[in-house]
Amino acid sequence: MYYFKKFKKRKLDSEISRLDKTIDKFNFIVEKSKIYDLAEISGNTKRLFIRNFFSGIFKGVGISIGFYIITAIVLILLNYIVKLNIPIIGDYILDIVEIVETNRK
Repeated sequence: MYYFKKFKKRKLDSEISRLDKTIDKFNFIVEKSKIYDLAEISGNTKRLFIRNFFSGIFKGVGISIGFYIITAIVLILLNYIVKLNIPIIGDYILDIVEIVETNRK
């Protein structure tokens, strides 16, 4: 009878140890995903509105700056291609530049 009780106790201890490890892993995942911060923010609507407002402003500024940089790079490359005086591509780009110039005036 003593052996059976000892065996039950060891099995119970191993189950508790396994459950403790699982709880620690779950706790780590919850802390990593920052669910607490999300719950705190969603509870305060004013803070949520302000955070989303500034997030939208910064995204808009970032997109416009990125678009400006990419457009400048493309225009520099097109200007370089025209200067190379490649017959087919240069004429095509020249037509595009003339169309843009006429519509600009």
